Amino acid sequence: MKFTKIVATVNASTCTPELLLALYKNGMDVVRFNTAHMEVGEMDRAVAMVRRVSDKIAIMVDTKGPNIRTANLTEPLALKQGDTVYMTGDAVEAPAGVQVNYPAFAAEVAPGSRIVCDDGAVELLVLAREGKMLKCTAVHDGVLKNHKSVNVPDVELNTEALTEKDRRFIANAIELELDYIAHSFVRNAADIAAVRELLDAGKSPVRIIAKIENRQGVKNIDEILRAADGIMVARGDLGIEIPLEEVPLIQKELIRSCRKAGKPVITATQMLQSMQENPLPTRAEVNDVANAVYDGTDAVMLSGETAQGRYPVEAVSMMNRIVEEAEKSSAGFFNHIDGVDTGGDREYDFMIRTAVDAAERLPIRAIVCNTAEGKSARCCAAYRPPVPVYALSYRRCVVRQLALVYGVYAEYNEFMESTVELSKETARRLIAEKRLRPEDKVVMLSKNSQARETNNLLCLGEVREFV
Repeated sequence: MKFTKIVATVNASTCTPELLLALYKNGMDVVRFNTAHMEVGEMDRAVAMVRRVSDKIAIMVDTKGPNIRTANLTEPLALKQGDTVYMTGDAVEAPAGVQVNYPAFAAEVAPGSRIVCDDGAVELLVLAREGKMLKCTAVHDGVLKNHKSVNVPDVELNTEALTEKDRRFIANAIELELDYIAHSFVRNAADIAAVRELLDAGKSPVRIIAKIENRQGVKNIDEILRAADGIMVARGDLGIEIPLEEVPLIQKELIRSCRKAGKPVITATQMLQSMQENPLPTRAEVNDVANAVYDGTDAVMLSGETAQGRYPVEAVSMMNRIVEEAEKSSAGFFNHIDGVDTGGDREYDFMIRTAVDAAERLPIRAIVCNTAEGKSARCCAAYRPPVPVYALSYRRCVVRQLALVYGVYAEYNEFMESTVELSKETARRLIAEKRLRPEDKVVMLSKNSQARETNNLLCLGEVREFV
């Protein structure tokens, strides 16, 4: 049983039930759809297929966020080092240069700034501002294509948090009862609030993952974590906006921050990139995945490897193998955290700490919790205990959402008012499903906050003692 979860990106328009089942059987826990290459409505068929494969798979959809791209190139533009290029956000001026999809682009980018296009394929240096145009020079040879990313490192652009396309996809996610929205280019808590407002208006339990892809996101991580439900270390754009050599340490710091906040963290981008074309990864890629496990990430993610690669199932299988091997010795690499943010409830905090401490010091086989929102499971998992966390919830959305969380395996259970009866039913389920043996020792914790019995309950003993 692996503890670190696997997120696999799939192409909504081309995926099949057979592919989804194969990915799931080989270790995929979360399906991701990237809306940058989709139109609203394309997800419906794919979501139905995922739900048929398993009701425990979480579904995540990426929103584009304030993503700037080239917008008017009918054909690729070949550039040589030293060539002059004009860039603008103004449609009227566009015939004389390269247009991007942000009208205020020329007004907000100053001479001396670097413009990086298509993940580094083209780099430009801004020489001067000429009206609504930026006069630039090519730093090296490259080919500029349409609808490719445009980054301006260290320049804080005043783009809107949500595009109209984002709003349509969020409405679609609410309608389809998806589990996570991964919002791109999050800069601060206000960007998360813009998404949360739409979810609250739709009375949706969808959780928000903040994609950290720029300097602002790194700088404002504390306020972002208070507002979001987790983060993604999106190393692609992050490695453009920030010097590449800084990314490894930032990855470790972001993972640690998430653990202390009791919220899941995904490490993403180019983890097994070569498997888009090759049946085996490079040695460096294997090390990259293993090091993310040693850092304490909740999940590792595949993008093009499974969305458009030649070996999608093999990529998931390989990632699963790497994760399982790394976890055999990962406990010695985890940095100790002094505590997890449980919202200031001292009694609840003590219960979580005690459960994890027992799992580390005693011959405990599992931590078992009943949870309405998933908080108990997430807080226990943040300490990275050496045993799995079995969580039961009467909310199916919570069961799926916990598929993203390190070491947590969740099941649906009917709502019960009595905490004692709930513990009995939980123990019976674990034995019947052969997850645990009757003689296995567990820590059982519960906080049945919606019933008459509201006391925190923590018990330690053999599973059969709870039946």
